[in-house]
Amino acid sequence: MLNIMHRFADCRLLVIGDLMIDEYVWGEVDRISPEAPVQVVSVIREDLTLGGAGNVVNNLRALGARVSVAGVVGTAADGDRLIEMFNQSGVDCRGVIQEAERPTTRKTRIIASNQHVLRVDRETKRDISSASFERLVSFMETVMPDIDVVLVSDYNKGLVTEDLMGLVAVAAQRYGKIVIVDPKGLDYTKYKGATLLTPNRKEASLAAGVEIVDDASLEKAANRIMAMTGVEHLLITLGQDGMALFESGQPAYRIATRARQVYDVSGAGDTVLSVLGLTLGLGASFQDSVVMANAAAGIVVGKVGTAPVSIDELQSALSNSCQPFPSKHRSLHELSALVDDLKRHSKKIVLTNGCFDLLHAGHVQLFASAKELGDFLIIAIDDDASVRQLKGKGRPVIRAEERIRILSALDSVDAVVVFASDEFETLLTAIKPDVLAKGSNYESTQVRGGDLVARLGGRVALVPINEDISSSQIIKTIRGSQ
Repeated sequence: MLNIMHRFADCRLLVIGDLMIDEYVWGEVDRISPEAPVQVVSVIREDLTLGGAGNVVNNLRALGARVSVAGVVGTAADGDRLIEMFNQSGVDCRGVIQEAERPTTRKTRIIASNQHVLRVDRETKRDISSASFERLVSFMETVMPDIDVVLVSDYNKGLVTEDLMGLVAVAAQRYGKIVIVDPKGLDYTKYKGATLLTPNRKEASLAAGVEIVDDASLEKAANRIMAMTGVEHLLITLGQDGMALFESGQPAYRIATRARQVYDVSGAGDTVLSVLGLTLGLGASFQDSVVMANAAAGIVVGKVGTAPVSIDELQSALSNSCQPFPSKHRSLHELSALVDDLKRHSKKIVLTNGCFDLLHAGHVQLFASAKELGDFLIIAIDDDASVRQLKGKGRPVIRAEERIRILSALDSVDAVVVFASDEFETLLTAIKPDVLAKGSNYESTQVRGGDLVARLGGRVALVPINEDISSSQIIKTIRGSQ
């Protein structure tokens, strides 16, 4: 699977689906409107991202794949803006048809004081025009010989109809291409001819008319969907319960999710569809592709918003798959990007640093208390050379790799980064923590980096520590008893 990841750039995919713009409006609330009993949101920032099938495209491009996209948008400013976003991403968007008098779907989410207070949808669900249909089909048939996989992202906005799916299936069969569909609605018969369907638990329950509450009802729903559609492969995503792959004539293949903190599940289905397409397109088995997709989904739910997964993150997740818990180690580059995304979504970042060579109860108390000061706790640990310089000969007792694994097992810890002593200011400048937390055994004036954190807009917090414990004293006691 790691070898396949290095070939992602060799895969070309066609994404067909409902294209939309996701708009995020960030603000604050400090009063109620005098006109009606509603909150008044004072807007601070607005963000626009690719949504719907566009998020599938965004995921694929982030992993290095070559992508063509087909869909229908409006002729007004939002349609032009969406096409420009594709062009900037290096996507072949000749198949994006602009249709007069059709609005480009825009979902506006208003988030105030860290609360999602309202969503406003501008859209139509009417079928696309016959002229748009013919142009889209013509494009699809033109590129079909040169692509590896067709991904259909159906958001039930009037594009993915039985007629369109029939033509996609015929063209794909003619050229021997895989068709993977993320379905919507109650009528799955329109997806006949697809290779694989990827509904979530709720979608599968509604389509099958079976409430999925246990393994027996899950299998019953899967069998009913496969019978009505004729597909030979069905993947049902089950949230915290992992995924279940059903294949004709084979027992169900279950894969458990990796335990991690969930920040946002939006876009996880798009990520699953993208990674399945890439891996199957490069010759992986269905079971191996599900393993890869599961790892990717576990990463994306740990992010805020519809952020794509990077190759480095996916490689790290797969490398850690044999461990009893996932590593929370992040490079400074990875952590900086993650923190930027968290801050855009008004999350408060807390950082504490130290050697943490021989973890003890005082450290655990420090981390638990520090986490209460914000939303995301980063532990910055000195590398082995720095520990040796600070603590003397014979230290560290526990190497950085093992300290990372120990810290990763703590629920209060969200990320671990390793730094050299002379890199600490660089680390603080990159992360810009809202809070730099240290134990109460320090004076605020003694906290290294405290002045820099204040200049960056943060503060120093001294966390009360009741345990009178020292790693150095424990190590000294152990050595003295030998």
